[in-house]
Order: sequence, then structure tokens, then C-alpha cells
Amino acid sequence: MYLLPAIDILDGRAVRLAKGNYNAVTVYNDDPVAQARDFEAQGATWLHVVDLNGARSGIPENIAIIEEIVRSTNLKVEVGGGIRSLETLSRLANVGVSRMVLGTSLVKNRAFAHDAISEFGDLLACGIDAKAGEVAIVGWEEGSGKNAYDLAREMSDLGYAHIVFTDIARDGMQTGIDPEAYKHMAQAFGHPVIVSGGVAGIDDIAALAPCAHLVEGVIAGRAIYEGSLTVAEGVAACKQVSAAAQHADSNTDAISKQKGE
Repeated sequence: MYLLPAIDILDGRAVRLAKGNYNAVTVYNDDPVAQARDFEAQGATWLHVVDLNGARSGIPENIAIIEEIVRSTNLKVEVGGGIRSLETLSRLANVGVSRMVLGTSLVKNRAFAHDAISEFGDLLACGIDAKAGEVAIVGWEEGSGKNAYDLAREMSDLGYAHIVFTDIARDGMQTGIDPEAYKHMAQAFGHPVIVSGGVAGIDDIAALAPCAHLVEGVIAGRAIYEGSLTVAEGVAACKQVSAAAQHADSNTDAISKQKGE
């Protein structure tokens, strides 16, 4: 399990939205590249970047900034927002992005979702953002009529092995997370999930301990920007929870072997 500090880019600035509302914007840094460098200096190894303009328009509008983040840091960069063509995927892959997240296209263009995973494989993740169980699309401004767990199963069948699951009702609100929601999503998807939405502090990362084996990473945004969680604390907490889970698994294996003998 690892921490992914979040940079959401809107009109060239690092911002956070409340529950995905484009009218509820808080600007945290006018320079997303400088923000990325700062996260790296604080100990981050991964970064989650969303092009909010692109998510809404369907055309990546801040891709040059994302490319500069990749060039200017040693961070593994996960990118989402407006990625709806093989050309965009190729451009991001060529600049060195570590993972690309598809969202709206999973619902609206299944042929593209299929072609993308066939060509880019493990570089891709499906991004499923849900409110009351329904997948939201087009920058969360539209409902899809699609159940989140059903979509996850379909994407797993297509070959996707990474998933970013966002609980929209909690995103940007620092209200805490619902571990059960991520547990159920991981079980439906068949692979570990990247947790997104509602992380308010270390306690929320610790709350993932019972299902740590089902969690790949944890995205945190507003909590870091507003000081209730530092990058260093988040990185350490993720490592601690992972280590504890691995230790528990080892003990379980040892007990099982003893019983077998």
C-alpha cells in the first residue's frame, strides 16, 4: 500500500473540489509543478493527477503541465481526466507517465476501453467514481445509470488489473472513509483497489488495516493541503498498515502449516 498525494488541475492551477462540484473550488497552488516537487521533497513516491478541465470537456487541456511534472520529478505519476483517445494515451506513455486512468470512456466507448487495454496493458487503470452506487461520468456532472460494481466486473473481464474507486459523496470533504465500500469494490473487481475520497488523516489509513490486502494505494488531497495529514505521515502509515497485514498473513500461514502437520 502506498500514498498518492493528489493534484487536481483546473485552469492551470492546483485545486480541490467539494464532492466534485466545479462551483466549489479551493485553489491551493498556482503552480502544480512546484506542488509536485514539494510532495516529492516530503517523501512521496507516487502522485495522482487529474485534469479537471479535461474530465469535463473530454479533451486534455492541462497535458503540458502534466508532462512537465513527469520531467521535473522522479515521481511515479498516475493521470486521469479527459483521456479518451489512443493518441492521448500514447502521448502520456511516451513522456513517462506510470499509470493512466480511464473513466467516462469505460461507459461511453467500450470499444476504446478494449483497444486501450489491449495496447497499453498494465499502464492503465479503470477509474470508477460513484455516488449512491451509480457511476458518475463527464467530470462527475452526469449520471450513467450504471452500477459501480457491475462496471468493475466488466472491466476486470476486459483485462484491467488496477482500479481507482472514488466515493464522490466523501471526496474533498475530509469526512473519513468507508472501508467496507472499498472492500466490496475490490472483491467485485478481483484485484486490489486504490482508495479515493474522504481521507481526513492517519486514522482513515489505519481503518483500512482489516482489508489492507485488498488495497493497492490511498489517494489524499485536501487533508494534505489543509494540514490534517502530512505526506510523511501518510507514507509511513501506509507502510505500517501494509507491514502489519503481511505479518498477520505470515502468522496465519504458519498456523495453517502447523495444523496441517
